[in-house]
Amino acid sequence: MNIAVNTRLLLEDRLEGIGWFTYETLKRMTEQHPEHTFHFFFDRPYSDKFIFGKNVVPHVLYPQSRHPILWYLFFEWSVPFMLKKVKADAFITTDGYLSKSTKVKTLNVIHDINFEHRPQDLPKGVAKYYKKNMPKFAHQATRIATVSEFSKADIAKTYQISPDKIDVVYNGCNALFVPVKEAEQVKIRYKYSSGRPFFLYIGSMHPRKNILNLMRAFDVFKKTSNCDMKLLLVGKAMWNNKDIQSLYHTLIYRHDIHFLGHIKTPELAKILGSAYALTFVPYFEGFGIPLLEAMNCEVPIITSNTTSLPEVAGKAAVLVNPESVDAIANAMLQLYKVPHVKEGVLAAGLIQRQKFSWDKTASLLWESFEKMMK
Repeated sequence: MNIAVNTRLLLEDRLEGIGWFTYETLKRMTEQHPEHTFHFFFDRPYSDKFIFGKNVVPHVLYPQSRHPILWYLFFEWSVPFMLKKVKADAFITTDGYLSKSTKVKTLNVIHDINFEHRPQDLPKGVAKYYKKNMPKFAHQATRIATVSEFSKADIAKTYQISPDKIDVVYNGCNALFVPVKEAEQVKIRYKYSSGRPFFLYIGSMHPRKNILNLMRAFDVFKKTSNCDMKLLLVGKAMWNNKDIQSLYHTLIYRHDIHFLGHIKTPELAKILGSAYALTFVPYFEGFGIPLLEAMNCEVPIITSNTTSLPEVAGKAAVLVNPESVDAIANAMLQLYKVPHVKEGVLAAGLIQRQKFSWDKTASLLWESFEKMMK
């Protein structure tokens, strides 16, 4: 078969959640199915590291699609033209977008529909585009894959789609995330937190990620515990983060909060493996890969009791109401002052992490593809 794939989020040194999903699944699928030709559709010059084998044929389509108007041009003009040109038998798209201008069978990976519940977190033009088009994309898709049972139920209910059309393909974890030896942890702490223990957040500075309440909770924790803990935040800014800047200057312990920006994966794995705990408390999440990364680094977790996060965390985290600053601060205190709490979530993590791997993800995504082609 000629299988076309939307690979516009395969960006060298800038892979994030959906980009990693795309990379890890396609790397395995192309290697395991040399009998098929995979046509990768990029929207800019690509890295050779993303051409996984002789059965991968890259194509650069225009325009670069990072804006609602450009999304339309890319998916409704360039993609259908190229699908015809390569005589595609099927199209896999890993970021929720598809072309309404083609009849080629399409497997659409919709990771979550957070914009349906929290449109206020997005620029108005982006939210409008999603609200208008994502229901159409979901209905037009021949088959849908998503990353949690929560997201499956949410997509089915919100868009009135049969659950039988939707397959769950959990995310996996990069193999670089492993426990870090104490000597290396000491080096990392001296490099990033003046030698002090630290809580860690990983993700964008997106409003949905609840950075404001996390910072407020850390300030309460510091005041209550009187300890030398730091809070490190890893991730790039998204859209307008003036609220974060404004809040930062009002906090008593702001000098113990450090924004590290984007960190490449090998270094990020060392930072996470050196953390006292992962503090990841978003309002809404379709999966939450940082939870798996922490489990594999054998680092305890504080996360939200909402959306997909309890499903992914299982018993390997202290669950909190993300709306409550006190709840988040109390969870920090629990991990810091009550040893058996920390020991319990770490032990549970060793079991929970076995449910997830990129090998399983790729196999399940291929099964979903095969269902579509029958």
